[in-house]
Amino acid sequence: MTYLIGTDIGTSGTKTILTDTQGHILAQAIEEYDVLTPKPLWAEQWPEVWLTATRATIKRVVAEAGVPAAEIKGIGISGLYGGSGVPLDDQMQPVRPCLIWLDRRAQAEAEWVKTHVDMAKLATVTGNEVVDPYYGFTKMLWIKQHEPENWQKTRLFLPPSNDVIYRLTGEIAIDHAAAGLIGGVYDVARRDWSDDLLAQLGLPRDVLPQRIVDSTEIVGGLTDDVARELGLQTGTPVISGGVDVGAANIGMGVFEPGKYVATIGSSMNAALVTEAPITDQGMIVWPYQYRGTGLYYNFSGSATAGAIIKWFRDNFAQLEVTQQANGGVAAYTALDEQAAEIEPGSDGLIVLPYFMGERAPLWNADAKGVIFGLSLAHSRAHVYHAFEEAVCYALRESIERTGRDLGDSIVIAGGVTHSADWVQLFADVTGYAIQTPLINAEANLGDVILAGLATQTLTVADAQAWQVLGEPVQPNLERHVQYDGYYALYKQLYADLMPDMTTLSRLETHN
Repeated sequence: MTYLIGTDIGTSGTKTILTDTQGHILAQAIEEYDVLTPKPLWAEQWPEVWLTATRATIKRVVAEAGVPAAEIKGIGISGLYGGSGVPLDDQMQPVRPCLIWLDRRAQAEAEWVKTHVDMAKLATVTGNEVVDPYYGFTKMLWIKQHEPENWQKTRLFLPPSNDVIYRLTGEIAIDHAAAGLIGGVYDVARRDWSDDLLAQLGLPRDVLPQRIVDSTEIVGGLTDDVARELGLQTGTPVISGGVDVGAANIGMGVFEPGKYVATIGSSMNAALVTEAPITDQGMIVWPYQYRGTGLYYNFSGSATAGAIIKWFRDNFAQLEVTQQANGGVAAYTALDEQAAEIEPGSDGLIVLPYFMGERAPLWNADAKGVIFGLSLAHSRAHVYHAFEEAVCYALRESIERTGRDLGDSIVIAGGVTHSADWVQLFADVTGYAIQTPLINAEANLGDVILAGLATQTLTVADAQAWQVLGEPVQPNLERHVQYDGYYALYKQLYADLMPDMTTLSRLETHN
Protein backbone atom coordinates (compact mmCIF):
# COMPACT_ATOMS: atom_id res chain seq x y z
CA MET A 1 0.00 0.00 0.00
CA THR A 2 0.96 3.65 -0.46
CA TYR A 3 0.20 6.49 1.91
CA LEU A 4 0.58 10.28 1.96
CA ILE A 5 0.52 13.00 4.61
CA GLY A 6 -1.08 16.44 4.31
CA THR A 7 -0.38 19.21 6.83
CA ASP A 8 -2.12 22.58 6.84
CA ILE A 9 -0.65 25.27 9.08
CA GLY A 10 -3.53 27.61 9.89
CA THR A 11 -3.90 30.91 11.71
CA SER A 12 -5.30 29.34 14.87
CA GLY A 13 -4.21 25.71 14.52
CA THR A 14 -2.32 23.12 12.51
CA LYS A 15 -4.04 20.00 11.21
CA THR A 16 -2.44 16.89 9.71
CA ILE A 17 -4.03 13.90 8.01
CA LEU A 18 -2.63 10.60 6.72
CA THR A 19 -4.45 8.99 3.79
CA ASP A 20 -4.18 6.17 1.33
CA THR A 21 -4.17 6.89 -2.40
CA GLN A 22 -7.95 6.44 -2.58
CA GLY A 23 -8.43 9.48 -0.39
CA HIS A 24 -9.44 7.59 2.75
CA ILE A 25 -8.26 9.28 5.95
CA LEU A 26 -6.60 6.81 8.29
CA ALA A 27 -5.58 9.29 10.97
CA GLN A 28 -5.80 13.00 11.75
CA ALA A 29 -4.56 15.34 14.46
CA ILE A 30 -4.80 19.03 15.30
CA GLU A 31 -2.90 21.44 17.55
CA GLU A 32 -4.26 24.90 18.38
CA TYR A 33 -2.52 28.17 19.27
CA ASP A 34 -3.20 31.89 19.48
CA VAL A 35 -2.49 35.03 17.46
CA LEU A 36 -0.62 37.87 19.18
CA THR A 37 -2.41 41.23 18.91
CA PRO A 38 -0.20 43.71 20.83
CA LYS A 39 -2.02 46.74 19.37
CA PRO A 40 -5.29 47.36 17.49
CA LEU A 41 -5.03 46.08 13.89
CA TRP A 42 -1.73 44.29 14.66
CA ALA A 43 -1.50 40.52 14.30
CA GLU A 44 1.67 38.46 14.55
CA GLN A 45 2.94 35.01 15.51
CA TRP A 46 6.24 33.45 16.50
CA PRO A 47 7.12 30.67 14.04
CA GLU A 48 7.91 28.20 16.80
CA VAL A 49 4.19 27.54 17.33
CA TRP A 50 3.85 26.40 13.72
CA LEU A 51 6.88 24.11 13.84
CA THR A 52 5.89 22.58 17.17
CA ALA A 53 2.34 21.92 15.98
CA THR A 54 3.54 20.47 12.66
CA ARG A 55 5.93 18.04 14.32
CA ALA A 56 3.38 17.03 16.95
CA THR A 57 0.54 16.38 14.49
CA ILE A 58 2.66 14.48 11.97
CA LYS A 59 4.11 12.32 14.74
CA ARG A 60 0.62 11.55 16.04
CA VAL A 61 -0.92 10.56 12.71
CA VAL A 62 2.03 8.31 11.89
CA ALA A 63 1.68 6.58 15.26
CA GLU A 64 -2.11 6.35 15.05
CA ALA A 65 -2.21 4.97 11.50
CA GLY A 66 0.40 2.33 12.29
CA VAL A 67 1.40 1.88 8.66
CA PRO A 68 5.01 1.06 7.65
CA ALA A 69 7.14 4.20 7.35
CA ALA A 70 8.51 2.96 4.03
CA GLU A 71 5.00 3.08 2.56
CA ILE A 72 4.52 6.79 3.41
CA LYS A 73 5.71 8.35 0.17
CA GLY A 74 5.40 12.08 0.73
CA ILE A 75 4.29 15.02 2.87
CA GLY A 76 2.53 18.10 1.49
CA ILE A 77 2.59 21.22 3.68
CA SER A 78 0.49 24.33 3.10
CA GLY A 79 -0.01 27.28 5.38
CA LEU A 80 -1.67 30.55 6.24
CA TYR A 81 -0.67 33.60 4.27
CA GLY A 82 2.28 34.78 6.31
CA GLY A 83 2.26 38.41 5.17
CA SER A 84 5.86 39.56 5.51
CA GLY A 85 7.07 36.03 6.10
CA VAL A 86 9.28 35.07 9.02
CA PRO A 87 12.27 37.46 9.24
CA LEU A 88 15.35 35.28 9.76
CA ASP A 89 18.92 36.20 10.71
CA ASP A 90 22.26 34.78 9.54
CA GLN A 91 21.70 31.70 11.71
CA MET A 92 18.19 31.18 10.30
CA GLN A 93 16.67 32.18 13.63
CA PRO A 94 13.60 34.45 13.81
CA VAL A 95 14.39 38.10 14.42
CA ARG A 96 10.85 38.99 15.50
CA PRO A 97 7.34 37.54 15.15
CA CYS A 98 5.91 37.18 11.65
CA LEU A 99 3.46 39.90 10.57
CA ILE A 100 0.66 37.65 9.30
CA TRP A 101 -2.12 38.34 6.78
CA LEU A 102 -4.46 39.80 9.41
CA ASP A 103 -2.01 42.56 10.37
CA ARG A 104 -2.98 46.06 9.12
CA ARG A 105 -0.17 48.21 10.53
CA ALA A 106 1.54 49.10 7.22
CA GLN A 107 -0.99 51.71 6.08
CA ALA A 108 1.58 54.51 5.78
CA GLU A 109 3.90 52.24 3.81
CA ALA A 110 1.07 51.35 1.42
CA GLU A 111 0.40 55.04 0.83
CA TRP A 112 4.11 55.65 0.22
CA VAL A 113 4.14 52.94 -2.44
CA LYS A 114 1.22 54.56 -4.25
CA THR A 115 3.16 57.80 -4.67
CA HIS A 116 6.71 56.46 -5.21
CA VAL A 117 6.24 53.35 -7.36
CA ASP A 118 5.00 53.02 -10.94
CA MET A 119 1.53 51.67 -10.16
CA ALA A 120 0.73 50.77 -13.76
CA LYS A 121 3.90 48.71 -13.96
CA LEU A 122 3.19 47.07 -10.59
CA ALA A 123 -0.27 46.00 -11.78
CA THR A 124 1.03 44.70 -15.10
CA VAL A 125 3.96 42.80 -13.63
CA THR A 126 2.32 41.30 -10.55
CA GLY A 127 -1.30 40.98 -11.70
CA ASN A 128 -2.38 42.87 -8.55
CA GLU A 129 -3.45 46.45 -9.14
CA VAL A 130 -4.16 47.27 -5.49
CA VAL A 131 -1.60 48.25 -2.86
CA ASP A 132 -2.76 47.55 0.68
CA PRO A 133 -1.31 46.70 4.13
CA TYR A 134 -2.55 43.14 3.51
CA TYR A 135 0.33 42.44 1.15
CA GLY A 136 3.60 41.14 2.52
CA PHE A 137 5.83 43.62 0.74
CA THR A 138 4.20 46.54 2.61
CA LYS A 139 4.83 44.73 5.90
CA MET A 140 8.49 44.26 4.95
CA LEU A 141 8.67 48.01 4.35
CA TRP A 142 7.11 48.60 7.77
CA ILE A 143 9.85 46.57 9.48
CA LYS A 144 12.48 48.46 7.48
CA GLN A 145 10.99 51.82 8.45
CA HIS A 146 10.01 51.23 12.09
CA GLU A 147 12.45 48.56 13.29
CA PRO A 148 15.80 49.37 11.65
CA GLU A 149 17.72 47.17 14.09
CA ASN A 150 15.57 44.17 13.21
CA TRP A 151 15.85 45.05 9.53
CA GLN A 152 19.64 45.04 9.76
CA LYS A 153 19.54 41.60 11.36
CA THR A 154 17.17 40.15 8.75
CA ARG A 155 18.79 38.15 5.97
CA LEU A 156 15.76 36.28 4.63
CA PHE A 157 11.96 36.25 4.75
CA LEU A 158 10.26 32.85 4.56
CA PRO A 159 6.48 32.19 4.56
CA PRO A 160 5.25 30.12 7.52
CA SER A 161 4.96 26.79 5.69
CA ASN A 162 8.29 27.29 3.92
CA ASP A 163 10.01 28.08 7.21
CA VAL A 164 8.63 24.84 8.64
CA ILE A 165 9.76 22.95 5.53
CA TYR A 166 13.26 24.35 6.04
CA ARG A 167 13.26 23.07 9.65
CA LEU A 168 12.22 19.61 8.45
CA THR A 169 14.46 19.29 5.39
CA GLY A 170 17.21 21.90 5.55
CA GLU A 171 16.08 23.21 2.14
CA ILE A 172 15.27 26.89 1.54
CA ALA A 173 12.58 27.46 -1.07
CA ILE A 174 9.28 29.21 -1.72
CA ASP A 175 6.47 28.04 -4.00
CA HIS A 176 5.10 30.23 -6.79
CA ALA A 177 1.70 30.73 -5.10
CA ALA A 178 3.28 32.05 -1.90
CA ALA A 179 5.71 34.18 -3.92
CA GLY A 180 2.87 35.73 -5.91
CA LEU A 181 0.89 36.54 -2.79
CA ILE A 182 3.70 38.63 -1.29
CA GLY A 183 2.54 41.15 -3.89
CA GLY A 184 4.57 43.94 -5.46
CA VAL A 185 7.72 41.90 -6.07
CA TYR A 186 6.76 38.82 -8.12
CA ASP A 187 6.59 38.85 -11.93
CA VAL A 188 3.71 36.53 -12.89
CA ALA A 189 4.81 36.28 -16.52
CA ARG A 190 8.50 35.58 -15.81
CA ARG A 191 7.69 33.51 -12.70
CA ASP A 192 10.52 35.18 -10.83
CA TRP A 193 11.20 38.18 -8.62
CA SER A 194 10.99 41.56 -10.37
CA ASP A 195 14.34 43.34 -10.01
CA ASP A 196 12.79 46.58 -11.28
CA LEU A 197 10.00 46.65 -8.69
CA LEU A 198 12.36 45.57 -5.91
CA ALA A 199 14.60 48.51 -6.78
CA GLN A 200 11.66 50.94 -6.78
CA LEU A 201 10.55 49.61 -3.39
CA GLY A 202 14.03 49.66 -1.90
CA LEU A 203 13.94 45.96 -1.07
CA PRO A 204 17.06 43.85 -1.75
CA ARG A 205 16.52 40.72 -3.81
CA ASP A 206 18.55 38.57 -1.43
CA VAL A 207 15.99 38.88 1.40
CA LEU A 208 13.74 36.69 -0.75
CA PRO A 209 14.28 32.94 -1.31
CA GLN A 210 16.21 32.41 -4.51
CA ARG A 211 14.69 29.00 -5.20
CA ILE A 212 11.06 29.18 -6.35
CA VAL A 213 9.36 25.82 -6.84
CA ASP A 214 6.13 24.43 -8.23
CA SER A 215 3.77 22.90 -5.70
CA THR A 216 4.01 19.63 -7.61
CA GLU A 217 7.80 19.58 -7.11
CA ILE A 218 9.71 17.97 -4.25
CA VAL A 219 11.48 20.58 -2.12
CA GLY A 220 13.62 18.11 -0.16
CA GLY A 221 13.61 15.11 2.13
CA LEU A 222 13.31 14.78 5.90
CA THR A 223 16.61 15.00 7.73
CA ASP A 224 17.80 12.10 9.90
CA ASP A 225 16.90 13.73 13.23
CA VAL A 226 13.47 14.89 12.10
CA ALA A 227 12.59 11.57 10.48
CA ARG A 228 13.59 9.70 13.62
CA GLU A 229 11.43 11.98 15.79
CA LEU A 230 8.39 11.67 13.51
CA GLY A 231 8.64 7.93 12.98
CA LEU A 232 9.31 8.31 9.26
CA GLN A 233 12.11 7.37 6.91
CA THR A 234 15.02 9.71 6.28
CA GLY A 235 14.56 11.45 2.97
CA THR A 236 10.75 11.22 2.90
CA PRO A 237 9.83 13.83 0.24
CA VAL A 238 8.30 17.13 1.35
CA ILE A 239 6.24 19.35 -0.99
CA SER A 240 5.38 23.04 -0.60
CA GLY A 241 1.60 23.17 -0.93
CA GLY A 242 1.55 26.96 -0.85
CA VAL A 243 -1.17 29.19 0.55
CA ASP A 244 -3.76 27.04 2.31
CA VAL A 245 -6.85 28.38 0.54
CA GLY A 246 -5.41 27.47 -2.85
CA ALA A 247 -4.54 24.02 -1.58
CA ALA A 248 -8.13 23.73 -0.34
CA ASN A 249 -9.43 24.25 -3.88
CA ILE A 250 -7.27 21.37 -5.06
CA GLY A 251 -8.58 19.28 -2.18
CA MET A 252 -12.09 19.91 -3.49
CA GLY A 253 -11.19 18.70 -6.94
CA VAL A 254 -10.65 21.99 -8.78
CA PHE A 255 -8.19 21.20 -11.58
CA GLU A 256 -9.85 23.25 -14.32
CA PRO A 257 -11.03 26.87 -14.53
CA GLY A 258 -14.59 27.95 -13.78
CA LYS A 259 -15.51 26.54 -10.35
CA TYR A 260 -16.16 29.06 -7.55
CA VAL A 261 -15.04 28.03 -4.08
CA ALA A 262 -15.32 29.96 -0.82
CA THR A 263 -13.31 28.73 2.14
CA ILE A 264 -14.70 30.35 5.27
CA GLY A 265 -12.85 30.05 8.54
CA SER A 266 -11.60 32.99 10.62
CA SER A 267 -11.60 34.92 7.34
CA MET A 268 -13.31 34.31 4.01
CA ASN A 269 -11.36 33.43 0.88
CA ALA A 270 -13.69 33.25 -2.08
CA ALA A 271 -11.98 32.42 -5.35
CA LEU A 272 -12.38 31.59 -8.99
CA VAL A 273 -9.66 29.75 -10.92
CA THR A 274 -9.23 31.22 -14.41
CA GLU A 275 -6.89 30.98 -17.38
CA ALA A 276 -6.14 34.73 -17.21
CA PRO A 277 -6.10 37.05 -14.17
CA ILE A 278 -9.31 38.94 -13.39
CA THR A 279 -8.35 42.61 -13.51
CA ASP A 280 -9.89 45.91 -12.38
CA GLN A 281 -11.98 44.31 -9.64
CA GLY A 282 -9.59 44.61 -6.71
CA MET A 283 -8.99 40.88 -6.50
CA ILE A 284 -5.89 39.17 -5.16
CA VAL A 285 -4.19 37.11 -7.85
CA TRP A 286 -1.47 34.47 -7.73
CA PRO A 287 -0.40 31.41 -9.79
CA TYR A 288 -2.59 28.45 -8.92
CA GLN A 289 -0.85 25.55 -7.19
CA TYR A 290 -1.82 23.18 -9.99
CA ARG A 291 -0.70 24.17 -13.50
CA GLY A 292 0.71 27.43 -12.19
CA THR A 293 1.93 28.38 -15.67
CA GLY A 294 -1.59 28.40 -17.09
CA LEU A 295 -4.06 28.87 -14.24
CA TYR A 296 -4.60 31.77 -11.84
CA TYR A 297 -6.26 31.93 -8.45
CA ASN A 298 -8.37 35.12 -8.15
CA PHE A 299 -9.80 35.73 -4.72
CA SER A 300 -11.50 38.24 -2.50
CA GLY A 301 -13.33 37.92 0.75
CA SER A 302 -13.92 39.34 4.19
CA ALA A 303 -10.97 39.69 6.57
CA THR A 304 -13.23 38.72 9.46
CA ALA A 305 -15.86 36.09 8.72
CA GLY A 306 -15.88 33.27 11.25
CA ALA A 307 -13.81 35.60 13.43
CA ILE A 308 -16.80 37.87 14.11
CA ILE A 309 -18.93 34.86 15.05
CA LYS A 310 -16.22 33.78 17.49
CA TRP A 311 -16.05 37.35 18.82
CA PHE A 312 -19.82 37.30 19.40
CA ARG A 313 -19.62 33.93 21.17
CA ASP A 314 -16.72 34.98 23.38
CA ASN A 315 -18.28 38.30 24.40
CA PHE A 316 -22.02 37.64 24.48
CA ALA A 317 -22.56 33.91 24.97
CA GLN A 318 -20.92 33.18 28.30
CA LEU A 319 -23.89 31.02 29.35
CA GLU A 320 -23.61 28.80 26.25
CA VAL A 321 -19.83 28.59 26.59
CA THR A 322 -20.19 27.51 30.23
CA GLN A 323 -22.83 24.92 29.35
CA GLN A 324 -20.54 23.51 26.65
CA ALA A 325 -17.65 23.31 29.13
CA ASN A 326 -19.91 21.35 31.47
CA GLY A 327 -20.75 18.77 28.81
CA GLY A 328 -23.71 20.50 27.19
CA VAL A 329 -24.37 21.29 23.56
CA ALA A 330 -21.70 23.28 21.69
CA ALA A 331 -22.09 27.03 22.11
CA TYR A 332 -22.31 27.64 18.36
CA THR A 333 -25.02 24.99 18.05
CA ALA A 334 -27.03 26.61 20.84
CA LEU A 335 -26.73 30.04 19.22
CA ASP A 336 -27.76 28.58 15.85
CA GLU A 337 -30.87 27.04 17.42
CA GLN A 338 -31.84 30.36 18.99
CA ALA A 339 -31.42 32.21 15.69
CA ALA A 340 -33.10 29.58 13.50
CA GLU A 341 -36.56 31.17 13.62
CA ILE A 342 -35.41 34.70 12.81
CA GLU A 343 -36.78 36.00 9.50
CA PRO A 344 -34.62 37.22 6.58
CA GLY A 345 -33.11 40.60 7.39
CA SER A 346 -33.19 39.88 11.13
CA ASP A 347 -36.24 42.12 11.55
CA GLY A 348 -34.47 45.16 10.17
CA LEU A 349 -30.95 44.56 11.45
CA ILE A 350 -27.87 44.78 9.23
CA VAL A 351 -24.24 44.19 10.23
CA LEU A 352 -21.18 45.39 8.34
CA PRO A 353 -18.53 42.73 9.13
CA TYR A 354 -15.44 44.96 8.91
CA PHE A 355 -13.98 44.27 12.34
CA MET A 356 -10.33 44.42 11.21
CA GLY A 357 -10.61 46.80 8.29
CA GLU A 358 -11.32 45.09 4.98
CA ARG A 359 -9.23 43.59 2.20
CA ALA A 360 -10.37 42.56 -1.30
CA PRO A 361 -12.56 43.72 -2.87
CA LEU A 362 -13.07 46.88 -0.77
CA TRP A 363 -9.44 47.44 0.30
CA ASN A 364 -10.13 49.81 3.16
CA ALA A 365 -8.02 49.66 6.29
CA ASP A 366 -10.37 52.20 7.88
CA ALA A 367 -13.51 50.07 7.41
CA LYS A 368 -15.35 49.48 10.69
CA GLY A 369 -17.80 46.97 12.03
CA VAL A 370 -21.35 48.31 12.26
CA ILE A 371 -24.60 47.04 13.79
CA PHE A 372 -27.37 49.07 12.12
CA GLY A 373 -31.04 49.18 12.98
CA LEU A 374 -31.06 48.11 16.63
CA SER A 375 -34.30 48.55 18.54
CA LEU A 376 -35.76 47.40 21.83
CA ALA A 377 -37.58 44.69 19.89
CA HIS A 378 -34.33 42.97 18.97
CA SER A 379 -32.92 40.10 20.98
CA ARG A 380 -29.46 38.60 21.16
CA ALA A 381 -30.63 35.97 18.65
CA HIS A 382 -31.44 38.73 16.15
CA VAL A 383 -27.93 40.13 16.45
CA TYR A 384 -26.33 36.71 16.04
CA HIS A 385 -28.47 36.01 12.98
CA ALA A 386 -27.48 39.39 11.51
CA PHE A 387 -23.82 38.53 12.04
CA GLU A 388 -24.29 35.34 10.03
CA GLU A 389 -26.14 37.24 7.30
CA ALA A 390 -23.31 39.79 7.11
CA VAL A 391 -20.84 37.08 6.09
CA CYS A 392 -23.32 35.91 3.45
CA TYR A 393 -23.61 39.46 2.08
CA ALA A 394 -19.81 39.71 1.90
CA LEU A 395 -19.71 36.48 -0.12
CA ARG A 396 -22.39 37.73 -2.50
CA GLU A 397 -20.38 40.89 -3.14
CA SER A 398 -17.25 38.84 -3.86
CA ILE A 399 -19.20 36.65 -6.29
CA GLU A 400 -20.47 39.70 -8.16
CA ARG A 401 -16.94 41.04 -8.57
CA THR A 402 -15.93 38.05 -10.72
CA GLY A 403 -18.29 39.20 -13.47
CA ARG A 404 -18.57 35.57 -14.57
CA ASP A 405 -21.28 32.99 -15.01
CA LEU A 406 -20.61 30.55 -12.19
CA GLY A 407 -23.20 27.98 -13.19
CA ASP A 408 -25.87 26.73 -10.82
CA SER A 409 -23.77 25.95 -7.75
CA ILE A 410 -20.76 27.07 -5.78
CA VAL A 411 -18.72 25.33 -3.10
CA ILE A 412 -18.38 26.50 0.49
CA ALA A 413 -15.90 24.92 2.86
CA GLY A 414 -14.58 25.63 6.33
CA GLY A 415 -16.04 25.79 9.81
CA VAL A 416 -19.29 27.43 8.66
CA THR A 417 -20.37 24.17 7.05
CA HIS A 418 -20.94 22.67 10.50
CA SER A 419 -24.11 24.79 10.66
CA ALA A 420 -26.83 23.58 8.30
CA ASP A 421 -28.82 26.75 8.98
CA TRP A 422 -25.91 28.95 7.99
CA VAL A 423 -25.30 26.97 4.80
CA GLN A 424 -28.95 27.52 3.90
CA LEU A 425 -28.48 31.24 4.57
CA PHE A 426 -25.59 31.32 2.10
CA ALA A 427 -27.81 29.70 -0.52
CA ASP A 428 -30.71 32.08 0.15
CA VAL A 429 -28.60 35.24 0.11
CA THR A 430 -26.45 34.38 -2.94
CA GLY A 431 -29.11 32.55 -4.95
CA TYR A 432 -26.72 29.68 -5.70
CA ALA A 433 -27.01 26.05 -4.68
CA ILE A 434 -24.29 25.30 -2.14
CA GLN A 435 -22.11 22.20 -2.09
CA THR A 436 -20.00 21.45 0.96
CA PRO A 437 -17.17 18.97 1.52
CA LEU A 438 -17.98 15.58 2.98
CA ILE A 439 -14.81 15.79 5.08
CA ASN A 440 -13.59 18.94 6.83
CA ALA A 441 -10.00 18.66 5.62
CA GLU A 442 -9.92 20.52 2.31
CA ALA A 443 -6.44 22.05 2.45
CA ASN A 444 -5.06 18.83 3.93
CA LEU A 445 -6.50 16.82 1.05
CA GLY A 446 -5.02 19.35 -1.35
CA ASP A 447 -1.62 18.85 0.28
CA VAL A 448 -2.01 15.09 -0.04
CA ILE A 449 -2.89 15.42 -3.73
CA LEU A 450 0.05 17.74 -4.43
CA ALA A 451 2.38 15.36 -2.61
CA GLY A 452 0.97 12.49 -4.64
CA LEU A 453 1.47 14.33 -7.92
CA ALA A 454 5.03 15.32 -6.98
CA THR A 455 5.98 11.77 -6.02
CA GLN A 456 4.02 10.22 -8.89
CA THR A 457 1.96 8.12 -6.50
CA LEU A 458 -1.23 9.88 -7.63
CA THR A 459 -2.59 11.21 -10.91
CA VAL A 460 -5.16 13.96 -11.43
CA ALA A 461 -7.60 11.28 -12.61
CA ASP A 462 -7.08 9.41 -9.33
CA ALA A 463 -7.88 12.54 -7.30
CA GLN A 464 -10.88 13.42 -9.46
CA ALA A 465 -12.35 10.02 -8.64
CA TRP A 466 -12.43 10.85 -4.92
CA GLN A 467 -15.90 11.71 -3.61
CA VAL A 468 -15.26 14.96 -1.77
CA LEU A 469 -18.48 17.02 -2.14
CA GLY A 470 -21.99 16.40 -0.87
CA GLU A 471 -25.35 17.04 -2.51
CA PRO A 472 -26.24 20.70 -3.24
CA VAL A 473 -28.34 22.72 -0.80
CA GLN A 474 -30.86 24.63 -2.91
CA PRO A 475 -31.75 28.28 -2.28
CA ASN A 476 -35.22 29.32 -1.17
CA LEU A 477 -36.06 31.66 -4.06
CA GLU A 478 -38.71 33.56 -2.10
CA ARG A 479 -36.19 34.37 0.60
CA HIS A 480 -33.59 35.23 -2.04
CA VAL A 481 -35.91 37.95 -3.36
CA GLN A 482 -36.34 39.26 0.20
CA TYR A 483 -32.59 39.36 0.64
CA ASP A 484 -32.12 41.45 -2.50
CA GLY A 485 -33.37 44.54 -0.67
CA TYR A 486 -31.30 43.94 2.45
CA TYR A 487 -28.19 43.27 0.38
CA ALA A 488 -28.65 46.54 -1.52
CA LEU A 489 -28.93 48.40 1.78
CA TYR A 490 -25.85 46.56 3.09
CA LYS A 491 -23.79 47.98 0.22
CA GLN A 492 -25.35 51.44 0.53
CA LEU A 493 -24.61 51.60 4.25
CA TYR A 494 -20.92 51.05 3.61
CA ALA A 495 -20.86 53.75 0.91
CA ASP A 496 -22.66 56.21 3.20
CA LEU A 497 -20.51 55.50 6.28
CA MET A 498 -17.12 55.22 4.59
CA PRO A 499 -16.16 58.89 5.20
CA ASP A 500 -17.16 58.59 8.85
CA MET A 501 -15.09 55.41 9.18
CA THR A 502 -12.05 57.34 7.91
CA THR A 503 -12.71 60.18 10.34
CA LEU A 504 -12.96 57.74 13.23
CA SER A 505 -9.65 56.14 12.26
CA ARG A 506 -7.99 59.55 12.30
CA LEU A 507 -9.40 60.29 15.75
CA GLU A 508 -8.13 56.92 17.02
CA THR A 509 -4.68 57.65 15.61
CA HIS A 510 -4.44 60.93 17.55
CA ASN A 511 -5.47 59.42 20.90
